[in-house]
Amino acid sequence: MPNEPFFRIDKFMVPTASRERFTDQLKKTHDALDALTGCEENMIFEQSEGPGQFNIVTFVKWRDRECYEAARKAAQDHQALSGFDPAAFMADLGVVPDLGNYTCLA
Repeated sequence: MPNEPFFRIDKFMVPTASRERFTDQLKKTHDALDALTGCEENMIFEQSEGPGQFNIVTFVKWRDRECYEAARKAAQDHQALSGFDPAAFMADLGVVPDLGNYTCLA
């Protein structure tokens, strides 16, 4: 449905040696998302306990898919202008991502 909340949840396996550099960049990206229309919740989590393999998780709730798509385009345009390549950045740091868009399960 077009007016339902839309979620972006990304999980990352971040080597200890890359944590600071990765989280610094992640915080900059998420700070920019906060300013965009329709960003209702925006959180970065770090695993503190448990056997999971992903130690950094991000959660962004968008008002709807339209807001998410506009934000995605704005982020891609900004990355292109600045020359930032997220995939190359993560590969350089040895970060393994699991990226996904989600809707609520009824």
